[in-house]
Amino acid sequence: MTQVKVFLSALVVAAVTLVFAAPTPALAAGAKEAAYAEGDMVIGAKDAAVTIIEYASMTCPHCANFHLGTFKELKAKYIDTGKVRMIFREFPFDSMALHASMLARCAGEDRYFGMLNVLFKSQMKWAKAQDPAEGLGKVARLAGFSQAKFKACMTNQTLADMIIKSRMDGSKEYNVDSTPSFIVNGEKTSGNMTIEKWDELLAGIIR
Repeated sequence: MTQVKVFLSALVVAAVTLVFAAPTPALAAGAKEAAYAEGDMVIGAKDAAVTIIEYASMTCPHCANFHLGTFKELKAKYIDTGKVRMIFREFPFDSMALHASMLARCAGEDRYFGMLNVLFKSQMKWAKAQDPAEGLGKVARLAGFSQAKFKACMTNQTLADMIIKSRMDGSKEYNVDSTPSFIVNGEKTSGNMTIEKWDELLAGIIR
């Protein structure tokens, strides 16, 4: 099962301001904008025989299950051994998924995948909280974010636009409409597959 498809327009309308307040005057006046990781987030050898692009939503339970389970086996068996290169791309289905993706980006390139793991592991706490924004704030504080840095990240429209564009590009280029979805050497497959299913799929590609 994959996360239920929703319309992108709902996400765009939500944008950034419906969940988090606008920047304070001090931040808007100009304090330095928080840095964030840009572009594709990649692990694995550049010359790997297989490239997997994963599209995931941070509020998708199946995506969390994949990252906390099968992904670890996939990484040990194929990515760490140089056989697979994996590209992670955000595909937010709702405003909170967008903001969680923004938080991971603001952790920086070196800490990006670590933050993803933390967010997926605590997904049921912050995503289902009465105040999800405050839930994300708690994750940010534990990760060493100051309140000012967290707020600057959450209200960064340029960053939000970049992530939304990633989703739009995935829909257009690969017809992605559910998560998790995987593009394996250009071919799409969807769902939280077991390591046995990955073994079967990759056996026909990796020699």
